[in-house]
This record gives sequence, C-alpha cells and structure tokens, in this order.
Amino acid sequence: MMKRIAVIACLCLAVLPVAIPAQDPPPEAPPSLTTIKLWPNGAPGKDVRPPSAEIGRDYWVRNIREPSLLAFPAKREHNTGAAVVIFPGGGHKLLVWTNEGTKAATALNRMGVSAFVLKYRLANEPGAPYSVEGDAADDARRALRWVRAHASDYGIDPRRVGVMGFSAGGELVSLIADNPEPAGRPVTDAIDRQSAHPDFQVLVFPGPRGIPAKAIAAAPPAFIVAGSRDPCCAAPSVALYEQLRTAGVSAELHMFADSGHAFNLDESNRISILHWPDRLNDWLADGGWLEPRRTSGDSAKP
Repeated sequence: MMKRIAVIACLCLAVLPVAIPAQDPPPEAPPSLTTIKLWPNGAPGKDVRPPSAEIGRDYWVRNIREPSLLAFPAKREHNTGAAVVIFPGGGHKLLVWTNEGTKAATALNRMGVSAFVLKYRLANEPGAPYSVEGDAADDARRALRWVRAHASDYGIDPRRVGVMGFSAGGELVSLIADNPEPAGRPVTDAIDRQSAHPDFQVLVFPGPRGIPAKAIAAAPPAFIVAGSRDPCCAAPSVALYEQLRTAGVSAELHMFADSGHAFNLDESNRISILHWPDRLNDWLADGGWLEPRRTSGDSAKP
C-alpha cells in the first residue's frame, strides 16, 4: 500500500508546473489593440544599420527602428471625440512603455478620450544615428498627422487632438507645440498634408529641450505637472508656464510639494500625487475638450 501511494505521489509531482527562466520577449500589443506603422515605406533619415528587432523588458522598450502608434480607442458609448497622442519618457535611451504609455492611455479612455501611444526613435541610445529635434520630433509630428488623417475611423474631432508627454516625451511636446516646425519639410503623402500642431498640450515633468519656447504666441493651451524637488524638470516646468502666462496663452501648473521625478500614475504614497490625473480630468473638462461633439464621419471603433 505504501509503495502504491509513493507511485501516485510521484505521478502527481510529474504533472506540476515547472518553473522556466523568463525569456524576456519583446512586448506585444494586446489582441484588441491596433499597432500602426507611421512610415509604411520606412522612416526618413539615414539609418544604415542592419535591421534588428525591438527590445523589451518588463516596463520598457528600446531599439525603435520602425516608429509606430498603439491605438486605444475610446468606447463608443463614452467617446467625447477628443484624442491624445502620448509620448513616453526614458531619457531618449528607452521608452517607459507601461507607466508612461499604456497606463496613461487607459486613464484617458476612462475620461472618454481616445489615446495613441507613440514609439519614437531614440537619439541617446548607443550607436543611434538619430536626433531629438530631428528624427524624434518628426515621429511626434507624423503621429499627430496620422491621427487627424484617420479621425473619422475613431469618431475623433480633428480639431480636438492633443499631445501628452512624460519627461523626455514632454520635451517632444514642447518641441512640436511651442516651437516652430523646421522649414523645407517634404510632403510624401496625404498624411503629410495634415497639421502637426496640437490643439492642447499636457506636459508631465517635462525635460528642458524646447524651453524657452520660440513660438510661444502660437502655443496651444497647456497643462503642466511636476514635482517641486525634481532636479531636472521642476525648473523647465515653471519656466514654460511663465512663458505661456506672459504670452497670454491659457495654462495651468501643478507643482507638487516634496516630490521628485517620474511619479507617473500610481507610484507614490502622497495623496496629491495619486490624484494628479483627476486635476487633468478637471482641466480637460473646464477647457471643453470632454464635451461630446459628433463628427460627420463618427464611426468610432468598438
């Protein structure tokens, strides 16, 4: 009898799951979401390196060779017609894809806002031939143009498309929202004919690039949030706000006491930090961005 029990025990152990070392596969889009290539014929520029795949680990991704958007459409019954293109941060070395990308997108979806998270080329990655002001900013502008060109597919009002950036992504926001677009840009397709100027801007602990701004009078309304003890990004946040205020551009600034950099959406024990998305929701509502406006081609994807 004891021998039979031992055999059964061995058989039971044989079917238990065995721990397998993590392989760290590149992140994949959930099946219900859509990944959009920004440049179907290849991104502009002079990257002559051999092709290689994106690299992802846990919350980040890097080695972006083919810039793309991940679409998070607002649910049809809650769709306000507003949209936001999100630029994750990461020092232009990597993208903080979850905490500064997909989580922000789902938070915006709860407000009735469609969101599109951008994978842009990384200028500070070792060996990369890219620049922030050139290639990364080109990807950011192309993303805005793509959303406007496909607005009717998502029930989006093309006059209510904003941008949101974290840290290094905040630099891209300022470069395209508060500074002039470089002259001589080639127009290669119908998407390139769309405007790349956002209707509103959200900067979350933005870095210093693009500040002071050079086209502040034409800047869209701004929501700026940062920590008062952020060694890199408190000063740029205050400086941009003061520029906007002096120029008469509508702007709102939240500097949270005793807080540093990269507090994101849910990684703080401070009540004020945990609720900063509520302040963004208030600002969007006060600005009329969340008032449902149906377009003639309103056919929002489920």
